[in-house]
Amino acid sequence: MATTAADGLPVEPQSLKKLSQRLLKRSLDLFAPAHSLLFAPDAESKRIRTGYKVRAEYGTVKDLPSEQGRGGQGKAAAAPSSSTALALPASLPFQAKIQLCQFPGSSDRFSTSALMERIPSRWPRPVWHAPWKNYRVISGHLGWVRSIAFDPGNEWFCTGSADRTIKIWDLASGTLKLTLTGHIEQIRGLAVSQRHTYLFSAGDDKQVKCWDLEQNKVIRSYHGHLSGVYCLALHPTIDILLTGGRDSVCRVWDIRTKAHVSALTGHDNTVCSVFARPTDPQVVTGSHDTTIKFWDLVAGRTMCTLTHHKKSVRAMALHPKEKSFASASADNIKKFSLPKGEFLHNMLSQQKTIINAMAVNEDGVMATGGDNGSMWFWDWKSGHNFQQEQTIVQPGSLESEACIYAMSYDVSGSRLVTCEADKTIKMWKEDLTATPETHPINFKPPKDIRRY
Repeated sequence: MATTAADGLPVEPQSLKKLSQRLLKRSLDLFAPAHSLLFAPDAESKRIRTGYKVRAEYGTVKDLPSEQGRGGQGKAAAAPSSSTALALPASLPFQAKIQLCQFPGSSDRFSTSALMERIPSRWPRPVWHAPWKNYRVISGHLGWVRSIAFDPGNEWFCTGSADRTIKIWDLASGTLKLTLTGHIEQIRGLAVSQRHTYLFSAGDDKQVKCWDLEQNKVIRSYHGHLSGVYCLALHPTIDILLTGGRDSVCRVWDIRTKAHVSALTGHDNTVCSVFARPTDPQVVTGSHDTTIKFWDLVAGRTMCTLTHHKKSVRAMALHPKEKSFASASADNIKKFSLPKGEFLHNMLSQQKTIINAMAVNEDGVMATGGDNGSMWFWDWKSGHNFQQEQTIVQPGSLESEACIYAMSYDVSGSRLVTCEADKTIKMWKEDLTATPETHPINFKPPKDIRRY
Protein backbone atom coordinates (compact mmCIF):
# COMPACT_ATOMS: atom_id res chain seq x y z
CA MET A 1 0.00 0.00 0.00
CA ALA A 2 1.53 3.32 -1.14
CA THR A 3 1.80 6.12 1.38
CA THR A 4 1.36 9.84 0.69
CA ALA A 5 3.81 12.62 1.44
CA ALA A 6 2.94 15.92 3.13
CA ASP A 7 2.25 17.60 -0.22
CA GLY A 8 -0.17 14.83 -1.25
CA LEU A 9 2.10 13.11 -3.81
CA PRO A 10 2.40 9.31 -3.57
CA VAL A 11 5.63 7.95 -2.04
CA GLU A 12 7.08 4.75 -3.44
CA PRO A 13 7.68 2.11 -0.70
CA GLN A 14 11.37 1.19 -0.42
CA SER A 15 13.08 -1.76 1.26
CA LEU A 16 15.28 -1.31 4.31
CA LYS A 17 18.26 -2.70 2.41
CA LYS A 18 17.88 -0.13 -0.39
CA LEU A 19 17.58 2.73 2.09
CA SER A 20 20.66 1.65 4.03
CA GLN A 21 22.71 1.35 0.83
CA ARG A 22 21.67 4.84 -0.22
CA LEU A 23 22.59 6.19 3.21
CA LEU A 24 25.97 4.45 3.02
CA LYS A 25 26.68 5.95 -0.41
CA ARG A 26 25.71 9.43 0.83
CA SER A 27 28.05 9.10 3.85
CA LEU A 28 30.86 7.91 1.58
CA ASP A 29 30.44 10.87 -0.77
CA LEU A 30 30.45 13.21 2.23
CA PHE A 31 33.57 11.93 4.00
CA ALA A 32 35.65 10.17 1.32
CA PRO A 33 37.42 13.28 -0.05
CA ALA A 34 38.89 14.06 3.40
CA HIS A 35 39.67 10.44 4.29
CA SER A 36 43.28 9.78 5.50
CA LEU A 37 44.19 13.46 5.05
CA LEU A 38 46.05 15.11 7.92
CA PHE A 39 45.05 18.43 9.40
CA ALA A 40 46.98 21.47 8.27
CA PRO A 41 49.88 22.09 10.68
CA ASP A 42 49.28 24.83 13.22
CA ALA A 43 52.41 26.87 13.95
CA GLU A 44 51.16 28.16 17.32
CA SER A 45 50.34 24.70 18.71
CA LYS A 46 53.72 23.39 17.49
CA ARG A 47 55.50 26.25 19.27
CA ILE A 48 53.63 25.55 22.55
CA ARG A 49 54.33 21.82 22.31
CA THR A 50 58.05 22.31 21.63
CA GLY A 51 58.36 24.88 24.43
CA TYR A 52 56.75 22.51 26.93
CA LYS A 53 59.08 19.66 25.93
CA VAL A 54 62.15 21.87 26.26
CA ARG A 55 61.06 23.03 29.74
CA ALA A 56 60.31 19.46 30.85
CA GLU A 57 63.63 18.07 29.61
CA TYR A 58 66.09 20.92 30.13
CA GLY A 59 64.33 23.26 32.56
CA THR A 60 66.85 22.61 35.35
CA VAL A 61 69.97 23.38 33.25
CA LYS A 62 68.69 25.69 30.48
CA ASP A 63 69.12 29.07 32.23
CA LEU A 64 72.31 28.94 34.30
CA PRO A 65 74.16 31.97 35.77
CA SER A 66 77.12 33.07 33.66
CA GLU A 67 79.76 32.42 36.36
CA GLN A 68 78.46 28.89 36.96
CA GLY A 69 77.71 28.15 33.34
CA ARG A 70 79.75 28.42 30.19
CA GLY A 71 82.54 30.51 31.69
CA GLY A 72 82.73 33.10 28.89
CA GLN A 73 82.13 33.19 25.18
CA GLY A 74 85.80 32.81 24.26
CA LYS A 75 86.15 29.46 25.95
CA ALA A 76 82.94 28.28 24.41
CA ALA A 77 84.13 29.30 20.95
CA ALA A 78 87.45 27.52 21.47
CA ALA A 79 85.69 24.28 22.29
CA PRO A 80 85.54 21.80 19.39
CA SER A 81 82.23 21.68 17.61
CA SER A 82 82.00 17.87 17.93
CA SER A 83 81.83 18.10 21.72
CA THR A 84 78.42 17.33 23.22
CA ALA A 85 79.28 18.13 26.86
CA LEU A 86 76.49 19.79 28.83
CA ALA A 87 77.06 22.95 30.83
CA LEU A 88 76.80 21.82 34.47
CA PRO A 89 76.58 23.75 37.71
CA ALA A 90 79.72 23.51 39.82
CA SER A 91 77.73 22.43 42.86
CA LEU A 92 76.68 19.12 41.26
CA PRO A 93 78.41 15.98 42.58
CA PHE A 94 81.01 14.32 40.37
CA GLN A 95 78.84 11.21 39.78
CA ALA A 96 75.95 13.33 38.49
CA LYS A 97 78.28 15.11 36.05
CA ILE A 98 79.55 11.78 34.72
CA GLN A 99 75.99 10.55 34.20
CA LEU A 100 75.04 13.73 32.33
CA CYS A 101 78.02 13.77 29.96
CA GLN A 102 77.27 12.35 26.55
CA PHE A 103 79.91 10.62 24.51
CA PRO A 104 80.13 10.32 20.72
CA GLY A 105 77.91 7.54 19.45
CA SER A 106 75.46 7.75 22.33
CA SER A 107 71.85 8.93 22.10
CA ASP A 108 71.19 12.50 20.98
CA ARG A 109 68.71 13.06 23.81
CA PHE A 110 70.04 14.13 27.19
CA SER A 111 68.71 12.60 30.40
CA THR A 112 68.06 14.78 33.40
CA SER A 113 67.29 11.84 35.71
CA ALA A 114 70.58 12.38 37.55
CA LEU A 115 69.46 15.87 38.56
CA MET A 116 66.13 14.67 39.95
CA GLU A 117 65.91 13.67 43.56
CA ARG A 118 65.26 9.93 43.84
CA ILE A 119 62.11 9.37 45.90
CA PRO A 120 62.27 6.23 48.07
CA SER A 121 59.37 3.78 47.76
CA ARG A 122 56.60 4.36 50.30
CA TRP A 123 55.62 0.69 50.19
CA PRO A 124 56.21 -0.89 53.63
CA ARG A 125 59.13 -3.28 53.82
CA PRO A 126 58.11 -6.82 54.82
CA VAL A 127 58.90 -8.17 58.26
CA TRP A 128 61.08 -11.29 58.22
CA HIS A 129 59.16 -14.47 59.02
CA ALA A 130 60.59 -17.95 59.46
CA PRO A 131 59.53 -20.42 56.76
CA TRP A 132 56.89 -23.00 57.68
CA LYS A 133 57.33 -26.75 57.38
CA ASN A 134 55.05 -29.79 57.52
CA TYR A 135 55.69 -31.84 60.67
CA ARG A 136 52.70 -34.18 60.88
CA VAL A 137 50.22 -35.91 58.55
CA ILE A 138 47.05 -37.34 60.11
CA SER A 139 44.99 -39.99 58.32
CA GLY A 140 41.61 -41.24 59.47
CA HIS A 141 38.88 -39.75 57.32
CA LEU A 142 37.44 -41.78 54.44
CA GLY A 143 36.58 -38.78 52.24
CA TRP A 144 37.70 -35.27 51.37
CA VAL A 145 38.32 -33.21 54.52
CA ARG A 146 36.26 -30.05 54.00
CA SER A 147 36.18 -28.02 57.26
CA ILE A 148 38.04 -27.35 60.51
CA ALA A 149 37.51 -25.56 63.83
CA PHE A 150 39.65 -25.18 66.96
CA ASP A 151 38.77 -25.53 70.61
CA PRO A 152 39.03 -22.13 72.40
CA GLY A 153 41.18 -23.87 75.04
CA ASN A 154 43.62 -24.96 72.29
CA GLU A 155 43.57 -28.61 73.37
CA TRP A 156 41.78 -30.20 70.40
CA PHE A 157 40.42 -29.44 66.95
CA CYS A 158 37.62 -30.94 64.90
CA THR A 159 37.37 -31.69 61.18
CA GLY A 160 34.36 -32.35 58.96
CA SER A 161 34.59 -34.60 55.95
CA ALA A 162 32.81 -35.92 52.86
CA ASP A 163 32.56 -39.25 54.70
CA ARG A 164 29.72 -37.55 56.69
CA THR A 165 31.59 -37.67 60.03
CA ILE A 166 33.06 -35.08 62.38
CA LYS A 167 36.30 -36.21 64.02
CA ILE A 168 37.87 -34.58 67.06
CA TRP A 169 41.68 -34.77 67.31
CA ASP A 170 44.15 -34.04 70.07
CA LEU A 171 46.20 -31.02 69.02
CA ALA A 172 49.43 -32.00 70.80
CA SER A 173 49.64 -35.66 69.72
CA GLY A 174 47.39 -35.75 66.65
CA THR A 175 45.47 -38.78 67.96
CA LEU A 176 41.76 -39.32 67.36
CA LYS A 177 39.60 -38.62 70.44
CA LEU A 178 36.03 -38.87 69.12
CA THR A 179 33.92 -39.42 66.00
CA LEU A 180 30.48 -37.80 65.65
CA THR A 181 27.95 -39.11 63.12
CA GLY A 182 24.61 -37.61 62.17
CA HIS A 183 24.92 -35.77 58.86
CA ILE A 184 23.86 -37.52 55.66
CA GLU A 185 26.03 -35.46 53.29
CA GLN A 186 29.52 -33.94 53.40
CA ILE A 187 30.19 -31.41 56.19
CA ARG A 188 31.15 -27.99 54.83
CA GLY A 189 31.31 -25.78 57.95
CA LEU A 190 32.29 -26.13 61.62
CA ALA A 191 32.41 -23.69 64.54
CA VAL A 192 33.10 -24.12 68.27
CA SER A 193 31.41 -21.77 70.74
CA GLN A 194 33.62 -19.79 73.13
CA ARG A 195 30.91 -19.42 75.79
CA HIS A 196 29.14 -22.78 75.64
CA THR A 197 30.14 -26.42 75.25
CA TYR A 198 28.60 -26.41 71.79
CA LEU A 199 29.90 -27.43 68.39
CA PHE A 200 28.01 -26.31 65.27
CA SER A 201 28.14 -28.08 61.93
CA ALA A 202 26.63 -27.46 58.50
CA GLY A 203 26.59 -29.60 55.39
CA ASP A 204 25.33 -30.29 51.91
CA ASP A 205 22.27 -32.01 53.41
CA LYS A 206 20.76 -28.51 54.14
CA GLN A 207 21.10 -29.23 57.87
CA VAL A 208 22.69 -27.08 60.55
CA LYS A 209 23.26 -28.98 63.80
CA CYS A 210 24.22 -28.01 67.34
CA TRP A 211 26.21 -30.68 69.21
CA ASP A 212 26.52 -30.72 73.00
CA LEU A 213 30.10 -31.83 73.70
CA GLU A 214 29.22 -32.94 77.24
CA GLN A 215 26.76 -35.51 75.88
CA ASN A 216 28.38 -35.86 72.42
CA LYS A 217 25.06 -35.74 70.62
CA VAL A 218 22.86 -33.38 68.60
CA ILE A 219 20.62 -31.23 70.80
CA ARG A 220 19.26 -28.78 68.18
CA SER A 221 18.78 -28.59 64.43
CA TYR A 222 18.18 -25.39 62.50
CA HIS A 223 15.86 -25.85 59.49
CA GLY A 224 15.36 -23.26 56.78
CA HIS A 225 18.05 -23.51 54.10
CA LEU A 226 16.73 -24.53 50.70
CA SER A 227 20.01 -26.04 49.51
CA GLY A 228 23.45 -27.05 50.77
CA VAL A 229 25.02 -24.96 53.57
CA TYR A 230 28.57 -23.95 52.65
CA CYS A 231 29.82 -21.75 55.49
CA LEU A 232 29.12 -21.07 59.13
CA ALA A 233 30.21 -18.51 61.75
CA LEU A 234 29.39 -17.60 65.35
CA HIS A 235 28.91 -14.03 66.52
CA PRO A 236 31.64 -13.18 69.08
CA THR A 237 29.35 -11.40 71.61
CA ILE A 238 25.72 -12.41 70.89
CA ASP A 239 24.26 -15.92 70.94
CA ILE A 240 23.50 -16.03 67.23
CA LEU A 241 24.69 -18.28 64.43
CA LEU A 242 25.28 -17.25 60.82
CA THR A 243 25.07 -19.71 57.93
CA GLY A 244 25.48 -19.15 54.21
CA GLY A 245 24.66 -21.56 51.43
CA ARG A 246 23.82 -22.35 47.86
CA ASP A 247 20.42 -20.65 48.15
CA SER A 248 22.29 -17.26 48.01
CA VAL A 249 21.08 -16.28 51.50
CA CYS A 250 22.95 -15.72 54.76
CA ARG A 251 20.61 -16.82 57.54
CA VAL A 252 20.75 -15.64 61.16
CA TRP A 253 19.70 -18.09 63.88
CA ASP A 254 19.11 -17.78 67.62
CA ILE A 255 21.31 -20.50 69.13
CA ARG A 256 19.05 -21.36 72.08
CA THR A 257 15.54 -21.12 70.65
CA LYS A 258 16.40 -22.38 67.12
CA ALA A 259 14.45 -19.34 65.84
CA HIS A 260 15.23 -18.05 62.36
CA VAL A 261 16.00 -14.41 63.26
CA SER A 262 16.45 -13.00 59.75
CA ALA A 263 17.52 -13.83 56.21
CA LEU A 264 20.17 -11.53 54.73
CA THR A 265 19.22 -11.54 51.05
CA GLY A 266 21.01 -9.70 48.29
CA HIS A 267 23.61 -12.03 46.79
CA ASP A 268 22.96 -13.44 43.33
CA ASN A 269 24.86 -16.68 43.87
CA THR A 270 26.17 -19.08 46.52
CA VAL A 271 27.32 -17.51 49.80
CA CYS A 272 30.57 -19.39 50.39
CA SER A 273 32.35 -17.38 53.12
CA VAL A 274 31.17 -15.47 56.18
CA PHE A 275 32.63 -13.97 59.36
CA ALA A 276 31.19 -11.95 62.23
CA ARG A 277 32.49 -9.00 64.27
CA PRO A 278 31.38 -7.41 67.56
CA THR A 279 30.83 -3.97 65.93
CA ASP A 280 29.30 -2.81 62.66
CA PRO A 281 29.53 -4.23 60.10
CA GLN A 282 28.78 -7.23 62.31
CA VAL A 283 28.39 -9.64 59.38
CA VAL A 284 30.56 -9.82 56.24
CA THR A 285 29.80 -12.31 53.47
CA GLY A 286 31.61 -13.33 50.27
CA SER A 287 29.88 -14.97 47.36
CA HIS A 288 30.27 -16.71 44.01
CA ASP A 289 28.69 -13.58 42.50
CA THR A 290 32.16 -11.94 43.01
CA THR A 291 30.91 -9.43 45.63
CA ILE A 292 31.53 -8.93 49.34
CA LYS A 293 28.65 -7.49 51.36
CA PHE A 294 28.64 -5.75 54.75
CA TRP A 295 25.38 -6.26 56.64
CA ASP A 296 23.49 -4.22 59.20
CA LEU A 297 22.42 -7.00 61.56
CA VAL A 298 19.67 -4.98 63.27
CA ALA A 299 17.96 -3.81 60.09
CA GLY A 300 18.79 -6.95 58.12
CA ARG A 301 20.00 -4.88 55.16
CA THR A 302 23.16 -4.37 53.15
CA MET A 303 25.41 -1.57 54.42
CA CYS A 304 27.97 -1.75 51.63
CA THR A 305 28.86 -3.91 48.62
CA LEU A 306 32.47 -4.36 47.46
CA THR A 307 32.80 -5.20 43.77
CA HIS A 308 36.59 -5.28 43.46
CA HIS A 309 36.92 -8.99 42.63
CA LYS A 310 36.32 -10.44 39.18
CA LYS A 311 35.90 -14.07 40.32
CA SER A 312 34.15 -15.93 43.15
CA VAL A 313 35.17 -14.86 46.67
CA ARG A 314 35.62 -18.31 48.19
CA ALA A 315 37.64 -17.37 51.28
CA MET A 316 38.03 -14.43 53.67
CA ALA A 317 40.22 -13.92 56.74
CA LEU A 318 39.73 -11.33 59.47
CA HIS A 319 42.94 -10.10 61.11
CA PRO A 320 42.83 -10.94 64.86
CA LYS A 321 44.20 -7.52 65.93
CA GLU A 322 43.94 -5.00 63.10
CA LYS A 323 40.71 -3.56 61.75
CA SER A 324 41.16 -5.13 58.35
CA PHE A 325 40.44 -8.32 56.46
CA ALA A 326 41.61 -10.09 53.32
CA SER A 327 39.55 -11.80 50.65
CA ALA A 328 40.76 -14.38 48.16
CA SER A 329 39.61 -14.99 44.63
CA ALA A 330 41.08 -16.72 41.57
CA ASP A 331 42.11 -13.30 40.20
CA ASN A 332 43.77 -11.76 43.24
CA ILE A 333 44.03 -11.55 47.02
CA LYS A 334 42.87 -8.16 48.25
CA LYS A 335 43.04 -6.38 51.58
CA PHE A 336 40.31 -4.06 52.87
CA SER A 337 39.97 -1.84 55.93
CA LEU A 338 37.12 -2.00 58.41
CA PRO A 339 34.55 -0.67 59.12
CA LYS A 340 34.23 1.28 55.85
CA GLY A 341 35.57 -1.39 53.52
CA GLU A 342 38.16 0.84 51.83
CA PHE A 343 40.45 -1.04 49.44
CA LEU A 344 44.02 -1.06 50.80
CA HIS A 345 46.07 -3.05 48.30
CA ASN A 346 46.48 -6.30 46.41
CA MET A 347 48.93 -8.94 47.52
CA LEU A 348 52.07 -8.56 45.42
CA SER A 349 51.89 -11.96 43.68
CA GLN A 350 49.18 -14.02 42.06
CA GLN A 351 48.71 -17.64 43.09
CA LYS A 352 46.95 -18.34 39.75
CA THR A 353 44.58 -20.95 41.13
CA ILE A 354 41.20 -21.14 42.84
CA ILE A 355 41.84 -20.29 46.51
CA ASN A 356 39.58 -22.29 48.81
CA ALA A 357 40.95 -21.31 52.21
CA MET A 358 42.97 -18.63 53.96
CA ALA A 359 43.99 -17.83 57.53
CA VAL A 360 46.03 -15.14 59.29
CA ASN A 361 47.64 -15.11 62.75
CA GLU A 362 48.60 -12.31 65.14
CA ASP A 363 52.20 -12.24 63.85
CA GLY A 364 50.96 -11.13 60.45
CA VAL A 365 51.57 -14.41 58.62
CA MET A 366 48.78 -15.15 56.18
CA ALA A 367 48.45 -18.55 54.52
CA THR A 368 46.36 -19.35 51.45
CA GLY A 369 45.54 -22.80 50.10
CA GLY A 370 44.72 -23.49 46.47
CA ASP A 371 42.86 -26.02 44.38
CA ASN A 372 46.14 -27.28 42.91
CA GLY A 373 47.70 -28.04 46.31
CA SER A 374 49.78 -24.85 46.43
CA MET A 375 50.14 -23.21 49.83
CA TRP A 376 51.56 -19.69 49.90
CA PHE A 377 52.64 -17.70 52.93
CA TRP A 378 52.38 -13.90 52.93
CA ASP A 379 53.52 -10.98 55.03
CA TRP A 380 50.26 -9.25 56.02
CA LYS A 381 51.54 -5.67 56.15
CA SER A 382 53.38 -5.48 52.82
CA GLY A 383 51.62 -8.23 50.85
CA HIS A 384 54.96 -9.90 50.10
CA ASN A 385 54.86 -13.64 49.34
CA PHE A 386 57.80 -15.05 51.31
CA GLN A 387 57.21 -18.80 50.89
CA GLN A 388 55.57 -21.12 48.36
CA GLU A 389 54.87 -24.72 49.30
CA GLN A 390 53.31 -27.59 47.36
CA THR A 391 51.41 -30.20 49.34
CA ILE A 392 52.33 -33.84 48.73
CA VAL A 393 49.47 -36.33 48.35
CA GLN A 394 49.55 -39.43 50.51
CA PRO A 395 50.60 -42.67 48.78
CA GLY A 396 47.75 -44.23 46.83
CA SER A 397 46.06 -40.91 46.03
CA LEU A 398 45.78 -39.26 42.64
CA GLU A 399 47.94 -36.24 41.84
CA SER A 400 44.70 -34.32 41.19
CA GLU A 401 43.77 -34.82 44.86
CA ALA A 402 46.46 -32.34 45.89
CA CYS A 403 43.86 -29.77 46.90
CA ILE A 404 43.50 -27.75 50.10
CA TYR A 405 39.88 -27.22 51.17
CA ALA A 406 40.21 -25.63 54.62
CA MET A 407 42.88 -24.27 56.94
CA SER A 408 43.10 -22.63 60.32
CA TYR A 409 45.69 -21.51 62.86
CA ASP A 410 45.41 -22.72 66.41
CA VAL A 411 44.61 -20.19 69.17
CA SER A 412 48.31 -19.38 69.73
CA GLY A 413 48.95 -18.89 66.00
CA SER A 414 52.06 -21.10 66.13
CA ARG A 415 50.57 -24.12 64.35
CA LEU A 416 48.66 -24.31 61.10
CA VAL A 417 46.36 -27.19 60.17
CA THR A 418 45.22 -27.85 56.58
CA CYS A 419 42.42 -30.14 55.38
CA GLU A 420 42.97 -31.75 52.02
CA ALA A 421 41.36 -33.77 49.23
CA ASP A 422 43.69 -36.76 49.74
CA LYS A 423 41.70 -37.46 52.98
CA THR A 424 44.57 -36.26 55.20
CA ILE A 425 45.05 -33.47 57.72
CA LYS A 426 48.49 -31.83 57.65
CA MET A 427 50.02 -29.82 60.49
CA TRP A 428 52.60 -27.08 59.93
CA LYS A 429 54.90 -25.06 62.18
CA GLU A 430 57.71 -22.53 61.80
CA ASP A 431 61.22 -23.78 61.12
CA LEU A 432 63.04 -22.75 64.29
CA THR A 433 66.48 -23.30 62.74
CA ALA A 434 65.92 -20.65 60.05
CA THR A 435 67.50 -17.19 60.36
CA PRO A 436 67.36 -14.03 58.21
CA GLU A 437 70.80 -15.03 56.88
CA THR A 438 69.76 -18.52 55.76
CA HIS A 439 66.40 -17.34 54.36
CA PRO A 440 66.82 -13.68 53.29
CA ILE A 441 63.89 -11.58 52.11
CA ASN A 442 63.81 -11.25 48.33
CA PHE A 443 61.60 -8.18 48.07
CA LYS A 444 61.13 -5.57 45.35
CA PRO A 445 58.55 -2.84 45.97
CA PRO A 446 55.91 -2.58 43.25
CA LYS A 447 56.43 0.10 40.60
CA ASP A 448 52.77 0.76 39.98
CA ILE A 449 50.23 0.71 42.80
CA ARG A 450 46.82 -0.45 41.63
CA ARG A 451 43.90 1.39 43.15
CA TYR A 452 41.27 -1.32 42.61
